[in-house]
Amino acid sequence: MSRSPGKVRPPHPTRHPAPGRSTGSEHCSDLLRLNGNDLTSWSYRRRRTALESVFSARRLTAPWTLCPSTTDQDVVNEWLTWGAVGMEGVIYKRLTEPYRPGARGWLKYKPRETTEAIVGAITGTLSAPRTLLLARYDTSGDLQYVGRTTTLTTAASTSVAPLLTSAIGEHPWAGWTFSAGWGSRETLDVTLVQPDVVGEVGVDVARDSAGRWRHPVRWHRPRPDLSPSDIQHR
Repeated sequence: MSRSPGKVRPPHPTRHPAPGRSTGSEHCSDLLRLNGNDLTSWSYRRRRTALESVFSARRLTAPWTLCPSTTDQDVVNEWLTWGAVGMEGVIYKRLTEPYRPGARGWLKYKPRETTEAIVGAITGTLSAPRTLLLARYDTSGDLQYVGRTTTLTTAASTSVAPLLTSAIGEHPWAGWTFSAGWGSRETLDVTLVQPDVVGEVGVDVARDSAGRWRHPVRWHRPRPDLSPSDIQHR
């Protein structure tokens, strides 16, 4: 079976070239229409060649970016070390397949790692937390928000609930609001907790410009052997 290169997954949604329109950084990995012609029946190899020709012929520069592409697994392995610059993962496409709207005709791989974070707030209740808002201390000793977990399983919620206590005194996040999701104007209803619970979490390597995890993280387990002061913002 022939597959396309892994293609670097950009840190923002991939867009297709549309002359005259630009909304920040435009990362292009596929071409579905060209000069009014529908290209979806073409193989990915042919669409990719056409996309590269568009960039060359029109001399496209920033904000347009052509996502790199390769058939060399060693190159893909190198790309997977680029998490620090916002590379979220790679997408594998079959070189011979057409574009099928509404169908998943490709595979996505995002590198993950295990690390630790402090619980600074929750959604849900203290007796049945739904998600955990996580933190780390920065070099100035301030508690910085770094991300939120996916919805906890019943077992995880039950195990972490007895460890949580309401915030005592002035919480570092008092008065803060938290977005319900990337790009969302909806805010979360949160309960601030005493930031003394450390947990092990699974994260993908993509981070935003502030160093926060771009995607929800997976709660693994409490780490009572670690102190919150051990958890520094990285």
